[in-house]
Amino acid sequence: MTDTTIIPRQDEASFGDFFALLKPRVMSLVVFTAAAGLFVAPVSVHPVLAFASILFIAIGAGASGALNMWWDADIDAVMRRTSGRPVPGGRVTAEDARNLGLALSGLSVVMLYLAANLVAAALLAFTIFFYAVIYTIWLKRATPQNIVIGGAAGAFPPMIGWAVATGGVSVESVLMFALIFMWTPPHFWALALFMNEDYTKAGVPMLTVTHGRRKTRNQILAYTVLLAAIAIGIGFSGIGGPVYLVAALGLNAQFAIRAWMLWRRDEAAADADGYRAEKRFFGLSLSYLFLHFLALMAEAGLDRLGITLVEGW
Repeated sequence: MTDTTIIPRQDEASFGDFFALLKPRVMSLVVFTAAAGLFVAPVSVHPVLAFASILFIAIGAGASGALNMWWDADIDAVMRRTSGRPVPGGRVTAEDARNLGLALSGLSVVMLYLAANLVAAALLAFTIFFYAVIYTIWLKRATPQNIVIGGAAGAFPPMIGWAVATGGVSVESVLMFALIFMWTPPHFWALALFMNEDYTKAGVPMLTVTHGRRKTRNQILAYTVLLAAIAIGIGFSGIGGPVYLVAALGLNAQFAIRAWMLWRRDEAAADADGYRAEKRFFGLSLSYLFLHFLALMAEAGLDRLGITLVEGW
């Protein structure tokens, strides 16, 4: 008897599908913060070497994204936000995503070593390993602290950029790391508040799933307070200054007010308006990080031009 089993057809992958594996939105944030770290460093880098270094950091970030999509294909398939990605969508095989991620990982690390230095390359290698293995393979499915600990992976890029220029790590680069590290939990927990059904269905132990939305709101407020202390404190460091401090004070006041508003909300009110306040907080968190690093770059630019806005700063 003829076998009439229907096998789902896999659509032919396009260049856009393989590029999507690299998580270009995440890559753009990595590129920007790494470039900021390089730009604010006290050592100048030749423009060609700076461009090449940022390119290889971007490739490393893309490699992490591809490895994440390989491992998380089963989770992505059941979440509305991710079901259309190339692997669960059937346009790219999980094996191809894995192989692309591994190949780009090796390429990016070796090329960054050749273009910059060993410290920068080692930090990039550790970042890829941390995101792909520590966060994606282990923490994401094991603990509600997945975002807290795993957030370190997204915090390394400015340290890598700084290392490209200086060949090392300093207090200033650690402060930039800390800014992103403390920003990550409230950023992702705000997302989890209005995407909780997806995480529940996928079995991902986000804080909203394991401890509920009330506990998550408490944690968002607590981390926002700690984040504000770090963000404002950077204004008094070697990479800070009056421009950055004014920006940090304004941004953190707004961020804290929004976090307080989220903390006060009950779930009935949030559900009634479609979690609009949570979505606005999530959107604000994106501009929050961008504007902080933009202000740091503005301070560095003024310093290079010899412009002093406040005497003795």
